[in-house]
Amino acid sequence: MTMNGQLFFEMLVSAANALDNEQEVINNMNVFPVPDGDTGINMTLTLRTVNGLESYKGALSDCAKQAAEVALRAARGNSGAILSLFFRGMSKAFRGLDTADIGDVARAFRQGHTEAYKAVMNPTKGTILTVMQKCAESGEKFVEASAHEGAKKDMESLFETMLKASEVALAKTPEQLPKLKEAHVVDAGGYGFVTILKGMVAALKKNPVVLLNDHPAAAGAADFADFDTEEITFAYCTECIVEKSEAFAGEDTAGELHRFICEIGDSVVFVDDEAIIKLHVHTDHPGQVMEKALEYGMLATVKIENMKNQHSSLVDKQEKAESAPKVAKPTKKYGFVSVCLGEGIAAAFMDVGVDRIIHGGQTMNPSTQDIMDAVNLTPAEYVFVFPNNKNIYMVAEQAAGLIRDKKVIVVPTKSVPQGISAMIAFNPDISPEDNLEDMKAAIDSVTSMSVTNAVRSTTVEGEKIIGGQMLGLVNGSIDCVADSAEECLGKLAEQMKDASYVMVFLGEGMPEDAAADTEAIIRAKAPDCEVAVLMGGQPLYPYIISVE
Repeated sequence: MTMNGQLFFEMLVSAANALDNEQEVINNMNVFPVPDGDTGINMTLTLRTVNGLESYKGALSDCAKQAAEVALRAARGNSGAILSLFFRGMSKAFRGLDTADIGDVARAFRQGHTEAYKAVMNPTKGTILTVMQKCAESGEKFVEASAHEGAKKDMESLFETMLKASEVALAKTPEQLPKLKEAHVVDAGGYGFVTILKGMVAALKKNPVVLLNDHPAAAGAADFADFDTEEITFAYCTECIVEKSEAFAGEDTAGELHRFICEIGDSVVFVDDEAIIKLHVHTDHPGQVMEKALEYGMLATVKIENMKNQHSSLVDKQEKAESAPKVAKPTKKYGFVSVCLGEGIAAAFMDVGVDRIIHGGQTMNPSTQDIMDAVNLTPAEYVFVFPNNKNIYMVAEQAAGLIRDKKVIVVPTKSVPQGISAMIAFNPDISPEDNLEDMKAAIDSVTSMSVTNAVRSTTVEGEKIIGGQMLGLVNGSIDCVADSAEECLGKLAEQMKDASYVMVFLGEGMPEDAAADTEAIIRAKAPDCEVAVLMGGQPLYPYIISVE
């Protein structure tokens, strides 16, 4: 059996669906108890784009190339970047092939691992890279053994062998990474890769994985201007979930409701389960739908949207986007792009000279394409990019490698304080290379602190952390634990005694008068330092602190 383009496409779609279905499981494997459990999201958003190829028919090489390209542009976070590079390596191995035999596939898995491995600055055992490596090694051994008479040579056996080896490698990751063992989990990225293999094997067995989660389709964006707003027959998209009363308990007891909504609208989706009714209808009378639904029980959820208004808004937004320049012509030598969350933090970056802001950070990583778009719209010959998060750096590097019209320099900032310090160090009168060196020196001179809550209970370096407690982080590592954000800030302030300048960004939902209290907490421990407190508006982190 050989693999052609159509089969490879079906395997990729099945793998993407399997990954999507396991998204939350993978997110919850992140051992660090700060709210950055986004491995599942990042891998899913990266691979889900293969659905945009639709029902692919053609040569294997063409399918692999297209899949690699869309995954690369959609890649988010380190896990997504590694995954996209794996498929990029596979596409290189499949180049020029209409179909592939088991030897070709084994070589593709090896090249996939090689491509991903060489892109990681400090590869670590016990991660997705280790699982990929063991997978590729088992594939090569299978092909070598298949040269003997009577040995299995079919594609399904090859993939089952690689899957089994990957599962064994995944089970060993806690022995290679103490943090995993301490938290009693396996590597999240490795688990995601195994999930992908399971999806591919399922498709090979003619039982592909179907999408269970209710996520938006990953197909290419529709052109909303193709039809007129007035062509929308029914104005309101109406959805609700009804918790059935005892009188209607059991399946298929709400036939009358189903008939009713079919009569007053279209695009009907109706689920009549034992305990609930879930309905969707486009209608001009959402109130009548709700009133009728209430006859069957209590409304658990309700959503009503005016589709005509939505359409007009989408057309306007799309027309503005299409009229905007795709690549801004350079009007200056230097430009700057920064990734951050929170209006106050974005304003701070703009104040020090950043041209464009990409909204993103923990749990909301921008894609390669997002960064490319921001760089292309910056009217400069050289564009410095500040990722401000260790999980975005790799994606920024990928974006830089894809841009041809500008010279892109990715500054290795892992936090907002590092990004602002690097930007302040910029000198317009020196070369890009010298500026980068000065920015790196500025990064080394600043200490990044933050306070956030523990999203789960765990043990880190022998210390028990209870979900909901506040964590004080210093340069990304847990330094202290407390029962309140203010107490945590006080503990961090102990390390600010010798600081000359402290800048604090207050998080989303913090009251205006928190600025004075924040300054007082710091000055109680560091009376001689200058303190500036700004409303940052960032989610998840009550305090983000720069200490110099």
